[in-house]
Amino acid sequence: MRKVAFFVGGTVVALGVAGVAAFRKPPSVPQASAADSTTAPRLEAGDTAGLPGPRQPVFFRHDIHAGQYKIECQYCHYTAAVSSEPGIPSMQTCMGCHLVIAGSDSGSRAEIKKVRDAANGGQPIVWQRIHALARHVHFPHARHIQALGPTACFTCHGDVQRMPQVYKVNNIQNMGWCITCHLQRNVTRDCSVCHY
Repeated sequence: MRKVAFFVGGTVVALGVAGVAAFRKPPSVPQASAADSTTAPRLEAGDTAGLPGPRQPVFFRHDIHAGQYKIECQYCHYTAAVSSEPGIPSMQTCMGCHLVIAGSDSGSRAEIKKVRDAANGGQPIVWQRIHALARHVHFPHARHIQALGPTACFTCHGDVQRMPQVYKVNNIQNMGWCITCHLQRNVTRDCSVCHY
C-alpha cells in the first residue's frame, strides 16, 4: 500500500492509498514557479462569483487538494480506473481527512464545517455536475485512464490542480473533439464503440 503525505498546519498527515495510479502534470503544461505551485491563492466562498464554473454548495478547492497538497485525482475519484463513471467522492472519503483537518483559516473552517455537518447528519452534499455526456454516449473512464496513462485526467478536464473552482475546459459534448483525440492516437472511430 502506498501512502500520500502532506503538510497541514505544520503537521505531516499520511493517508494510505491502495492501487492509486500517479497522475502528475502533463509535460505540455508550462511549469510554474516554486511559489505558485505550492500555495493556492487565498479565496473565500464569496469570491466564487468571479470564477468560471458553477457555484457549488461547498467551495471545494481543487487547487488546494490536488495542487497545493498534491492529492492524486484517484484518491478521491477512486472508481475512475475501474468503472465507466468516475463518481463523486463519498462523504466517507472527505471525512477520512476532515475528521482531523479543520482548516487553516475562518473561510476554510466554514466550508469544512458544511462537510462535517452533512456527514454527521447523514445527508450527502448535492454537487452541481460539471462534466456530463449525452445519455446515448458510452465513455468508459477506466479504458481511457489505462490508454492515456498519467495524463489521462488532464487530457479532458484540464489542469484541475490549478483551478480554485472546477469548470469545463473542453467541449466534451462535441463529438468532433473526441474524434480528433482518437485520430491523434490512432484509435478506432467505429460508431458502435461509443454509441450503443
